[in-house]
Amino acid sequence: MDTVIVQLPESRPESASGGRPALLRMGPGEAALFGRGEPGRPVAIPLADQGVSRRAGEVTAAEDYWRLSNFSATATYVVENLEGAGEHVKVAPGRLGAPVPFEFSRVLLPALGEPAAFKVFAPQHAYLDGESGGGGGERTVSPFALDPTSKYFLVLLALCEPRLRSPSAAAVPGATDVVARLRALPSCRGLTRSAVNYHIDYLVVAKLRLRESADEDPAVGARAGGKREELVALALRFDLVREEHLALLPPRRGC
Repeated sequence: MDTVIVQLPESRPESASGGRPALLRMGPGEAALFGRGEPGRPVAIPLADQGVSRRAGEVTAAEDYWRLSNFSATATYVVENLEGAGEHVKVAPGRLGAPVPFEFSRVLLPALGEPAAFKVFAPQHAYLDGESGGGGGERTVSPFALDPTSKYFLVLLALCEPRLRSPSAAAVPGATDVVARLRALPSCRGLTRSAVNYHIDYLVVAKLRLRESADEDPAVGARAGGKREELVALALRFDLVREEHLALLPPRRGC
């Protein structure tokens, strides 16, 4: 059985083999404490910052995932998906055995200096091979049928790019920004602000069908850039636009 692997913090003495980070391998059912440790009672995952509890929590290996327990009475821990665009889960104070679905994760704890952190690598997840079998009847229709070769997809990608590259980015590009970003592509040399707005409306109404939700919430329609915000939020929430799609964009200046 593949193990869950914890990459121990850099503050721990490194292994003698080439200075590589020390690794803790855990089989299903095994658990490891993390924190500052107590005199004479070290923990398996040491975090030296004085702002971290002596017994801050515990990592427990399952089969192809792992669980995190938070022993703190006040601090919330964050588990980041290292493969995602800002995807994360929060583990509240006192929460025991919270399942973590990510294959590559970083655990962050509040600390006096930089956040205390360590990485956890779970076994590769298993996926269904092909479509699930089904009986007769009408064929299932994909709710989000997007064509990555289309110009509207490039517009959506340009809108999502800042948050794909930096999840903390707040502003969604405007139509003028999208034109400037895509103009270097041969297929977009004649792109205009009006054309960008047309593609945004097409995505809202026809492809992602956000019109109904916007009509129900007047604040969405009244807020500047409301449609763009809704498009970006939906596309990133359901992975309609992903980091590998960034290769479709022209190189950024200075890169």
